[in-house]
Amino acid sequence: MTRQIFLPYSVDSWGSVGHGGAYGAFSAHSRNLQEMPFGRAGEERVSADGATAAGGMARTIFRGVTHLALDAKGRLAIPARHRDALSPPGPVDGKPLPMVITVDRSRCLLIYPQAEWEPIQSRLMSLPSFKPENRAVQRLMVGHADAADLDSAGRILVPSALREFAGLDHQVALVGQGNRFELWDLARWQQVTTETITSAEGPLTSELEGFCL
Repeated sequence: MTRQIFLPYSVDSWGSVGHGGAYGAFSAHSRNLQEMPFGRAGEERVSADGATAAGGMARTIFRGVTHLALDAKGRLAIPARHRDALSPPGPVDGKPLPMVITVDRSRCLLIYPQAEWEPIQSRLMSLPSFKPENRAVQRLMVGHADAADLDSAGRILVPSALREFAGLDHQVALVGQGNRFELWDLARWQQVTTETITSAEGPLTSELEGFCL
């Protein structure tokens, strides 16, 4: 059974940054998944396994939590079911495209397929850099971004600077977030999850009011 979901292909709501600053606007937009009725523009078909198709092009929604381990060299084995979506064949020579790893203010890492990252990077760099808030996000997101190639064993090397930023040592959690993955230190992820469950008893944001599962 399929359902219809709108997925943003790029960050296109930066005109008014507002309360949360540039990063707040980016975070709110990049996490925005809105249910849409059948037959409207911008929709994609999403099957039960997460594969999508729009205009004849397959796309994947990343979801679920997987506990993994970095090896002594800082390499991470990407689960086999996600490798083709994170590192698809290139259009010219068919060689797998690198994925992109960058940082998040939550002290985790973000892992994007190249096609998902490029419009975000372009939009970020189009922001006026004379504004300190914009420049700070450009430094954080683009300045830390690095390409990661899958090796023959399906592993990527997580750069040491990014491992240090996120406090990654050995045990990690790979968390699907729609168009990207978050990579957390496992203990930190469990702490954040506990805090989220505890705070769920508090008041809801206006966007979540009336939202039901």
